[in-house]
Amino acid sequence: MTRLVLGSASSGRLAVLRGAGIDPLVVVSGVDEDAVMAGLPADASPDAVTGALAAAKAAEVAATLQPPVSTDCVVIGCDSMLYIDGELCGKPPTVDEARNRWRAMAGNSGELYTGHSLIRLRDNEITHQITETAVTTVRFGNPDDDDLEAYLASGEPLRVAGGFTLDGLGGWFVDGVDGDPSSVIGISLPMLRRLLRPAGLSVAALWAANPVT
Repeated sequence: MTRLVLGSASSGRLAVLRGAGIDPLVVVSGVDEDAVMAGLPADASPDAVTGALAAAKAAEVAATLQPPVSTDCVVIGCDSMLYIDGELCGKPPTVDEARNRWRAMAGNSGELYTGHSLIRLRDNEITHQITETAVTTVRFGNPDDDDLEAYLASGEPLRVAGGFTLDGLGGWFVDGVDGDPSSVIGISLPMLRRLLRPAGLSVAALWAANPVT
């Protein structure tokens, strides 16, 4: 019975998996994201950046697992960043930066890149490893000043990639999504399904091994 291990503290990713019938084991990585990004070329593409971060997180989590989990499991590492106006944006560090970002995003659209890295462990050994990136276009609305200030005061924009959510308070200010909505939340179910096949796994097998109770 293959345990699915989610290498992320994201409540959104956890909710997506649980809503899709899988209750994962959550093991949060301690990857230094700044160090990973510093090791990449200055002209690294958005998909290369998010893929490298996702791979680093999955690898660190996989290295920490012990039997019986490491005997038969699949580790999923993810990372999301928003690419808009030629800039790749993670979590805004301050309220002022989140405010400025939203002023640039309002009425505009951006591409949400989510890196997915899958590591299959059997008998404590890596038997399969793959990393890919999903890209979804997000079309932003124009929140009025009072709504934006209330949203900033909630603290949510500082906790999420790009300074917005689709499944939280920020969903009020997203006019549309062109692509996979689950990817915008942080983990693409269609991509994960495709990545599982070469690892010899199916959605049905993970449903049976990781039921939501």
